[in-house]
Amino acid sequence: MPETAQVLPDPRRWKALLFIAIAQLMVVLDATIVNIALPSAQTDLGISDANRQWVITAYALAFGGLLLFGGRIADMWGRKRAFTAGLIGFAAASAIGGVAANEAMLLGARALQGAFGALLAPAALSLLAVMFTEAHERAKAFGVYGAIAGGGSAVGLILGGFLTEYLDWRWTFYVNIPFAAVAVAGALLVIREPAGTRNRSGLDIPGVVLATLGLVSLVYAFTRAESDGWTAGATIGLFVAAVVLLGAFVLVESRVRHPLLPLRVITDRARGGVYLALGLAIIAMFGLFLFLTYYLQVIKGYTPVQTGFAFMPMVAGMIIGSTQIGARLMTRVPAWWLMTPGFLVAAAGMLILTQMETGSSYVGLVLPAQILLGLGMGTAFMPAMSLATAGVQPRDAGVASAMVNTSQQVGGAIGTALLNTIAADAATSWATAHTSQLRTLGQAAFTNESAVHGYATAIWWAVGILLLSATIVVTFIATHKPGDAAASPEDGVEDTPPVPVLAH
Repeated sequence: MPETAQVLPDPRRWKALLFIAIAQLMVVLDATIVNIALPSAQTDLGISDANRQWVITAYALAFGGLLLFGGRIADMWGRKRAFTAGLIGFAAASAIGGVAANEAMLLGARALQGAFGALLAPAALSLLAVMFTEAHERAKAFGVYGAIAGGGSAVGLILGGFLTEYLDWRWTFYVNIPFAAVAVAGALLVIREPAGTRNRSGLDIPGVVLATLGLVSLVYAFTRAESDGWTAGATIGLFVAAVVLLGAFVLVESRVRHPLLPLRVITDRARGGVYLALGLAIIAMFGLFLFLTYYLQVIKGYTPVQTGFAFMPMVAGMIIGSTQIGARLMTRVPAWWLMTPGFLVAAAGMLILTQMETGSSYVGLVLPAQILLGLGMGTAFMPAMSLATAGVQPRDAGVASAMVNTSQQVGGAIGTALLNTIAADAATSWATAHTSQLRTLGQAAFTNESAVHGYATAIWWAVGILLLSATIVVTFIATHKPGDAAASPEDGVEDTPPVPVLAH
């Protein structure tokens, strides 16, 4: 193949980053903004306590189950086109959710949001991967992206609190429309996808079906485990189905000519380590958001708005860790030199929270813990997201990006179910062992004491999970050298130019 001439990078790539960041913020904050509005929506639409979880689960199932498919569509159809379609679809689904007249309409809107989010998220990340190829620029771009990915959930808590308290729960859906409109306008006017980076090979239909059903089964299994218990027949059946389906998916991908997920993407030692470490870290972080939200609102009596602002030190820490530490050092030191200390610093912050008591002060306990967590996770996430797509062939950028989102989505489902179950069991055990204190403390204080004991116990597990993430980084990524992740062309797929050329 003839060598491709060197070309100047797109002069509008930094403007494009702004609109990609807006789209990513919309997707990330949607995960928590609806949680804040859920009690009001439940009352307004008459949703039962048994069915309210489906407002969250419908989104998670569609998003987690369709991510690989969305990434492959972006590779095949074009990232800019997938990005724009995902934004428009997400906005339309949000509008439906905002005008929902009943439970079924709201749940359908949430599933649609998840489906279009599964198209939008990998398209956004893969656009960064193919537009920013120079090391220093890539570090800055992924620093911004990492800060948004890490802090967007907390921003959602603040925005959701304001909208729910001062307007109406429906505005937690309507707010996505202006976000999407700005991002679409930017995409059409500014974003130019490099030419020669698409993967135009045929769609792997068996892979799509097996991956979607397998991931849906896995996410739903953890959801059922949280509500029905880990030993329930339905829970076990779903886990077995997930193992069988995903095992069949790997077998199919190793044999078909044009796989949905080329195994070269995940069998690279460093990249596979990133996916695993990120997924585990998200388990710990999702549990933290859950417990801190309950602790601040139920135990300390914070309003939704106050709770959102209480998370701001973590958001600030993530932004500093991503843009001022990770981005500045990423081109000077190996990625694992940032990821390992980052996870260890985050674990130290989590360790502080294991000392949580009902009378603990925000300034004395929660604030220093959040600062450490934010700095640590921001420092670790930025190089992790960059390394997850570094060296991958441009034609695989969409599916590699989808794997980043898949590891986070599955990690979030596991974290919510696993740590919430641990907390509930620990709270019950404490209450049983301390029944003599019920009369002394009173029912309300006794319930709060048992709940906080449960939170602290689960957070100990989160500390261990973050330490495991750090260990995985050292084990799998420490030996990584630039260029190791580069994959070789496979039969049946044309090679791609080593230097992308801008499409006109």
